[in-house]
Amino acid sequence: MEHAKSVLIMGGSGQTGAGIAAILRRWYPTLPLTIAGRDLERARRVADDLGDATAVTVDLRRDDLGLPAGHEHSAVVAALWDSHLNGLRYAQDRGLPYVSLSSGLTDIAPEVVAGGRRAGAAPILLASHWYAGLVTLATLELAREFGRIDTIRVGAVLDEPDIGGPAAAADMERLTAATSAGLVRRDGVFSWVDGPEARVEVSGADGAALPGQITATLDVPSLALATGAPNVRFAFAVGKSAESRRRGEPASSVVGIDLEGEDHQGAPLRRRRHLRHPEGQRDLTALAVALGVERLLGLRGETVAPGLHTPEALIDPAYAVERMTEIGATFADAPGDPPASRP
Repeated sequence: MEHAKSVLIMGGSGQTGAGIAAILRRWYPTLPLTIAGRDLERARRVADDLGDATAVTVDLRRDDLGLPAGHEHSAVVAALWDSHLNGLRYAQDRGLPYVSLSSGLTDIAPEVVAGGRRAGAAPILLASHWYAGLVTLATLELAREFGRIDTIRVGAVLDEPDIGGPAAAADMERLTAATSAGLVRRDGVFSWVDGPEARVEVSGADGAALPGQITATLDVPSLALATGAPNVRFAFAVGKSAESRRRGEPASSVVGIDLEGEDHQGAPLRRRRHLRHPEGQRDLTALAVALGVERLLGLRGETVAPGLHTPEALIDPAYAVERMTEIGATFADAPGDPPASRP
């Protein structure tokens, strides 16, 4: 399939942006890509490695992003913080799908307002979830076993060396500075918790407990509203994710997913699983964004209407899990749980 217009990846020369581009190139060899970054030479290196890709500089302070005249795009991916929302405005002015993954729950209001004010302008994918929505999608695939879900607890372990590049580190600092409180759903009510109430233990893949913190993430409302679960929380810890890391092996990403409720016959059911990737969070985040771009461009599924969208509203969880396993992600039952038929 030939595409005349390219996917503009702002921050495309960074770790996550380059990962997004690499996955899209692998899936769609003829899909043109524009790698936009502050450092043109670095962007050129990424573009040259990809083939059929263009390198440009981007200025987030300008309405036109400082892009060369005459360039046309099929979508805009903000693989960095769109600090002035000019990437979003650029997409809306041209009717292009837009993907955001760095705003977080605490910074999302300007995007929501911008999308609401011009609801018919363009489809906007709000993907500031953990791994840009893959944890939510994996949890929803596991949830298929349940007739009713009462409680969802998610615990992620972020390895110290796996925070990402400078842009990702700045995002983490900005979002944690916004609030130390975490968002939960408790007895059906969305609430904020802070201090001792927000401190919990998070288990790595080997069961070792790490001190963690309930956090404010879009996964909480996404999971709560998608499943109807009245009790939802998401916590994370920074530390060594598994015994292998404590032996000095490379950083890996680990997320524990714990669901409680009833099966489709009304019997009590609990599932506890670990999602793990041996090379850290970058590949999973990049995959999630690539899935979103694929969907927004109509390369898989029906055309996406203008408006605000979340990953679970656009992407089939079973398909996401299939793609996750293709890049080396694994799912394991927690000790003592019966084998689950789905991840």
